[in-house]
Amino acid sequence: MDKIDKAILDIIQTDFPLVSRPYAVIGEKLGLEEKEVFNRVIKLKEKGVIRRIGANFQSRKLGWFSTLCAAKVPKEKLEEFVQVVNSYPGVTHNYLRKHDFNVWFTFIGPSEEEVNKNLLEIKEKTGIAVYSLPAIKMFKIKVDFPMQRRNK
Repeated sequence: MDKIDKAILDIIQTDFPLVSRPYAVIGEKLGLEEKEVFNRVIKLKEKGVIRRIGANFQSRKLGWFSTLCAAKVPKEKLEEFVQVVNSYPGVTHNYLRKHDFNVWFTFIGPSEEEVNKNLLEIKEKTGIAVYSLPAIKMFKIKVDFPMQRRNK
C-alpha cells in the first residue's frame, strides 16, 4: 500500500461520505479522480485489506433487539451448525473460539421474542443449545486503524 491507499483507508473508516458519489468526494479531498479512488478501493478489497464496507447501526436505537450467542458444538457437527446459523439474516457475526463454547455469533431481530424464536429453531434443526447473552449495559468503542502517522 502506498500513502494514497492509506489516506483513502483513513477516510473510509472514519468519514465515509454519505452521498450518491462518495468516491468523487474522497477524490476531491485527495486530489484524485473518482475512478482512481474506486479502483484503489476495489484492489484493496481484492487483496483482503478491506473486508467489507457497510454501515454499523445501533440496533437499540432502531428499536431492535441484539444478543451475543454462544454454543458448544462438537467438531463433527461444526460445519452443519455454522451453515444453519449463517442462514439467518439476523446473524451479523459468526466466529470460532478455542474454548468449550467454540461458536459465538451475534443475532439481531425486530424483537427479543423473534430472536428467541429463531434461536430455538436453530436448536431444533441442529440439536445444539444456543445460549443468549444480551448486553445489560452497552459499551460501544469506536475502533479505527489509523493508516498514517498523525502530527501531534
